Amino acid sequence: MAKKEKEISLDELEDELIDSKEEIAEDEIEEIKEFSLDEITEEEEISEIFEEEALEEFEEEEIPKEEEIIDERIYVVPLAKARIGPRNKWAKKSIRFLRDFMTRHFKPESLIISQEVNERIWARGIQKPPRKLKVRVTKNIDGLCVVYLA
Repeated sequence: MAKKEKEISLDELEDELIDSKEEIAEDEIEEIKEFSLDEITEEEEISEIFEEEALEEFEEEEIPKEEEIIDERIYVVPLAKARIGPRNKWAKKSIRFLRDFMTRHFKPESLIISQEVNERIWARGIQKPPRKLKVRVTKNIDGLCVVYLA
């Protein structure tokens, strides 16, 4: 059974909208203390301005914590073996070979390949990845290894 739709006229809708606006307006109004500009001295204005600037400078100077790097090495990764098999999988296999190479040599808990390295492998398409790739690998205290271009 379909429910019967209640017909509402445009006049009733307008009245409801006007009532809801009035209720919202009354709730949102807050009293504002009156003050004159003569009450504030120039010294107070200047001190407020300097406090704001000091806070902004302090926020900018916050230095993010640098991760302690335990080990950093540079490798030339041979990707020629990834060319075995169908051409349409060479770039994918190159990424897999790079991951295997890094896990074999660094034994990380987790490995991240940077966007630059990924773009370098995929730069000439899926069929023509580079045969060798020079990379810089860093390992921090947590066992996280990150692969960058060298």
